Amino acid sequence: MLLAAIDIGTNAVRLFFSNVFRREGRIMVEKASLVRMPIRLGEDVFVSGRISGEKTEKLVKTMRAFALLIDVNQPAAYRALATSAMREAKNSREVIERVFEESGIRIEVIDGLQEALLVSAFSDLRLPVERPCHMFIDVGGGSTEISLLQGTSVLASDSFRIGTVRLLNNKVQKKEWVTMKRWLKGYRGAWSEVGLIGSGGNINKLNKLYGNPASHTLTREQLESGLTHLEGFSLHDRIQELGLRPDRADVIVPAGHIFRFIMKQVKAGEIYVPKIGLSDGIVHTLFRDLS
Repeated sequence: MLLAAIDIGTNAVRLFFSNVFRREGRIMVEKASLVRMPIRLGEDVFVSGRISGEKTEKLVKTMRAFALLIDVNQPAAYRALATSAMREAKNSREVIERVFEESGIRIEVIDGLQEALLVSAFSDLRLPVERPCHMFIDVGGGSTEISLLQGTSVLASDSFRIGTVRLLNNKVQKKEWVTMKRWLKGYRGAWSEVGLIGSGGNINKLNKLYGNPASHTLTREQLESGLTHLEGFSLHDRIQELGLRPDRADVIVPAGHIFRFIMKQVKAGEIYVPKIGLSDGIVHTLFRDLS
């Protein structure tokens, strides 16, 4: 079954088409195509509290293009979700209404907990080491979602206002780090049994550059070495010499620091990076609801 997901994030807006099917009782998701537009809504929202006219125009044009692609591909269903930047923008309602008027796409704004549950909903995780529990970490532009999983059951889940674009704009309050640290320490007794799972474009790129892409694992030592290497380059050189996209070159370092902070708190030696995210969770739940 062909399904589609629109993820309106803080850093980028994505349209994800995937073939979803059931095999041996598991829901499988195979990517058909992905379109990504680095609009970066959070640049406005975390500074002024509003989405600017310029960003609104870009978003509207992008959603009109996405509507055409959806019309051509004819997925069985699709869903458009917006996360941190849209839920914090004072003018989000008028932006959403304009998008609907001009594209026909109805945007749902989800809160941090809903985002965490959707991201961790994906079931096709071929983990290298079976553990009683797993901690699923999704680092975005505006927030970080963490879920503690036991099999397919969510034991606990929370969202923290710590994200890459927010960090770049010095908009992360110290109390957020304290809150995250306190939340993580609440599960101290389970740390020895917990395996970490990382989600998001930045951890995928860090693993590709410095980790073990074949086994989808990145050790803390590799992460720390990679951060030191990246910080030795200017933003210009990260683009020109390392081949990073401009909208990846600046956020990859703060993303690495967030993952490193969490790994240190839970004393984890490595993190599993299966290359999945919110879009996978959206199509997974769409398929489950339609089946």
